[in-house]
Amino acid sequence: MRLYELITFTLRVRTPAAALARLESTLAEAMPGCTLVGCWSSEIGPLNQVAVLRGFTDETARQAERERYLLARDAFGIEAFMLDMKVENYSLFPFLEPLAPGAHGPFYELREYNLVPSGLTPTLEGWKKAVGPRTAASYSQVYAAFYATDGRTPRYLHIWPYATLEQRLDVRTRAVEDGVWPPENSGPQLREMHSTVYLPAKFSPLQ
Repeated sequence: MRLYELITFTLRVRTPAAALARLESTLAEAMPGCTLVGCWSSEIGPLNQVAVLRGFTDETARQAERERYLLARDAFGIEAFMLDMKVENYSLFPFLEPLAPGAHGPFYELREYNLVPSGLTPTLEGWKKAVGPRTAASYSQVYAAFYATDGRTPRYLHIWPYATLEQRLDVRTRAVEDGVWPPENSGPQLREMHSTVYLPAKFSPLQ
């Protein structure tokens, strides 16, 4: 799969657990060409958020699923809990393959970087050079990285699993000190950065 969709639900206080219980049921319904990749609730960063990442076999399947839930009444079963819903389209970096489903966390950091208008190509070039050495040196594995293909500002998203928050801090510190990260040319392309640490729902394929 190369095409993905990230939905971020902002929920009312004290409702994420109930929302996840309903999402377990609605996301289990098989949609043609659509695969649930991960479902997480926010722990550090913006709170009371649930992120749902799904992959699609092709653009037709992604658009059909978008039409389905936009036209449905309470398609995800959590309308009563929702304050906002943000939908974003992403394509996988062409030189990456996502990690297989399973236990990679339980802490998942989703980082979104807004870019200058022509910043995507230099970013991809830098990542292609840097991500292999970082992984080979056992700093940490990236689950996957994606660039946005919707109408908002140019940006990209990457997802990092960690066993503990202490591991995250150690890896980030050592990778920078050793010059392994951030990727070459990435800094000049950036306008704004956001990071949220999530915990997987019990039914998430990524744990």
